[in-house]
Amino acid sequence: MNPSAVTPDSHRSQSGRAQARHWWTIARRFNTVAILIVLVIAASFVSDDFFSVPNLANISRQVAGVGIMSVGMLLVVLTGGIDLSVGSIAALGSVLSAMLIPDHGLVFALCAALLVGAACGLVSGVLVAWFRLTPFVVTLAMMTVARGIAMIVSNGSPILVDDAGQALLDFGRHSYLGIPGPTLVMLITFVCGGIALNRMRAGRVVRAIGSNEEAVRLSGVPVARHILGTYVASGVLASMAGIISTSRAAVGAPTVGVGDELTVIAAVVIGGASLAGGKGGALNTLMGVLILGVIGNIMNLASVPGYHQQVVMGVIIVAAVLSQRGARFWRR
Repeated sequence: MNPSAVTPDSHRSQSGRAQARHWWTIARRFNTVAILIVLVIAASFVSDDFFSVPNLANISRQVAGVGIMSVGMLLVVLTGGIDLSVGSIAALGSVLSAMLIPDHGLVFALCAALLVGAACGLVSGVLVAWFRLTPFVVTLAMMTVARGIAMIVSNGSPILVDDAGQALLDFGRHSYLGIPGPTLVMLITFVCGGIALNRMRAGRVVRAIGSNEEAVRLSGVPVARHILGTYVASGVLASMAGIISTSRAAVGAPTVGVGDELTVIAAVVIGGASLAGGKGGALNTLMGVLILGVIGNIMNLASVPGYHQQVVMGVIIVAAVLSQRGARFWRR
């Protein structure tokens, strides 16, 4: 057979496969954005109020705490770990910030709350990184301990923020350049997380640990130190989310963050992160947070009862995760 007769067809076939792979890669990279766009379009049909400024501001405020915690969870998940204690640490940060303001002032209260969050993350990180305990078990224990401490120090009751914390309350209720204060903190957190993961050596090491921890260790990188750092960051950000909750509600409550650990994990997974580690990004995680916020808002606008919302939310989360994993399934 004459080779010149088949070469053009072969070339076109290879070119077609290359283009298909190119568009397939784009689809996988931006499918989280596509899901968000579809939900936004659906929401516009559910209610004309969806695109109103007050409603959009309300969505952004509601997801701010989950979004802040999602950045810390993403760092932990990238190493192949998990942090179930974020909701309880948020409650502890909320309670401590409200409790310490009257006697010690706003700055001291906020710093103390963040340091306690860092201490919780430090304990979990040491047990996981140096003692090689299972992250699920360690953070489950920390979830119980942190929630218990929050209940003890508050006597199980909400703590009102007095006039000494007025600046914190003003921040939680006001907007800056048209952006609500809690939303602004969330966006800054995501920007910092994105820079750390994509532009800093420590972020690249964290991602590499999740992909192949043994190879990173053999290259001389202090793996335990980087894993520890992710849990400390998660603790600090969880406590910050608790402070944001206090700024919005004007109370520090030991019930803050109940069940939020599952919502945060869902946001990270919907954003395309792999619970096996090594895969995930800040921008896609933000999309995952917004997807959950829009889903909740759609159901509120549609007057879906609370218990029904839980069922619908679970089904949509599973559907979103399946869409994220669909490309891998069809390639097998």
